[in-house]
Amino acid sequence: MPTVVIEKKDEIARLILNRPEKLNVLGLEMPEDLRRCTEELKNDEKIKCVIIKGAGDHFMAGGDIDYFKSLVDAYAEEGESALPNDLFDNLHQAILNIVTMEKPVVACVKGAVAGFGLSLMLACDMVLASDNAVLSVAYCKIGTTPDGGMTYFLPRAVGQKRAMELMLTGQRFSAEEAERWGMINQIVAIDSLEEEVEKLANTLCNGPTDVLARTKRMLNETYDLSLKQRLDEEAENFYSSMLKEDFAEGVTSFCEKRPAKFK
Repeated sequence: MPTVVIEKKDEIARLILNRPEKLNVLGLEMPEDLRRCTEELKNDEKIKCVIIKGAGDHFMAGGDIDYFKSLVDAYAEEGESALPNDLFDNLHQAILNIVTMEKPVVACVKGAVAGFGLSLMLACDMVLASDNAVLSVAYCKIGTTPDGGMTYFLPRAVGQKRAMELMLTGQRFSAEEAERWGMINQIVAIDSLEEEVEKLANTLCNGPTDVLARTKRMLNETYDLSLKQRLDEEAENFYSSMLKEDFAEGVTSFCEKRPAKFK
């Protein structure tokens, strides 16, 4: 079963993260599926708006800890050669596809939103979130630096000091706080979320397609820093983190349900 699926109806496409039994966490297969699906939607001229959502009750609860634990164990046995050298190629291309897609992308967010799930949400043009959403940067909790454009998107959304606080503590925060800080556009009751997202998508579909595309492009070029450079830096630092004892400790402590003892 694919970890990401696309549903198309008229001019709206729904990109669905499809691991509901594991809170749609990012595992081995999902990066390639994300790249493939975002590429397809980017190139589909019949689609005027894309909705990104999670199957089941959650958006995405970050990375798959079981997968990370397998990397920790493989590294302990085989060294650096056991780690995937293309870990970020597909993942970060998917983010670039979303940002450069010449159509609005709306995140439909509920439940758990952590780690790469938060990066994915922030990469979208607009975000509607249910009142039960719980969010966290989370990376430092497993002993690694952020990825997915987190260090690019988050300070632009909430400011440097707030971004520093959220990244260095990994604290959880509510949809109300996320809205107040500028991460999301609107909070919606869980029972009305799908309906409100559809209304927004239809409004966007009814707008001037070329104008919306060019406006999106100009807004994304507002800042001088290159997203590609930031993604490359994140990939390098995340990979470096996996070589450190703190990554093994973070993942292992999470699996053992105990506080991590980082050095």
